[in-house]
Amino acid sequence: MGRNVDKRLGSYYQESGEMKNSKFESMLYAQKQQGFTLVELMIVVAIIGILAAIAYPSYTQYVVKSNRTAAESFITSITSKQQQYMLDARAYADNIAALGYTSIDKFPSEVSKNYTVTIGGVDNTATPPIYTVTATPTGTQAIRDTKCGSVSLNQTGTKGISGTGTVADCW
Repeated sequence: MGRNVDKRLGSYYQESGEMKNSKFESMLYAQKQQGFTLVELMIVVAIIGILAAIAYPSYTQYVVKSNRTAAESFITSITSKQQQYMLDARAYADNIAALGYTSIDKFPSEVSKNYTVTIGGVDNTATPPIYTVTATPTGTQAIRDTKCGSVSLNQTGTKGISGTGTVADCW
């Protein structure tokens, strides 16, 4: 069982002429191992799909909460301006324009895109005078934020909501 060595190809031949451990076999084996199988790709796609199904709802809830927080901050600043207006005019303003917000362009962009802000329930004849500032969601914010709905703040600092959630959860 002698073996002939072909120095040029670096392969070993048995007497029967079959190739064993040749560079050619090594190259074939290396080429076979490149790439992914269809099953492996489908598993990766399934994992990405599951992660996306979990992450997207969390992301949208984060955006809804962020927009609501911007609206709450804005109506808090309007309440502050109302108190300042009360000191100057001895009455509460019955519209936002009287407080210096003459156009929607003066609203923060997160608020103007997602909420309609109004001053309502102004009664300067009551003792003490009263008002309520309300931010009502519009568009996709209204669709996604059914838990809180409109958020409001009155002259005493009492916070309110129109949705099914609690004030503590929404403010």
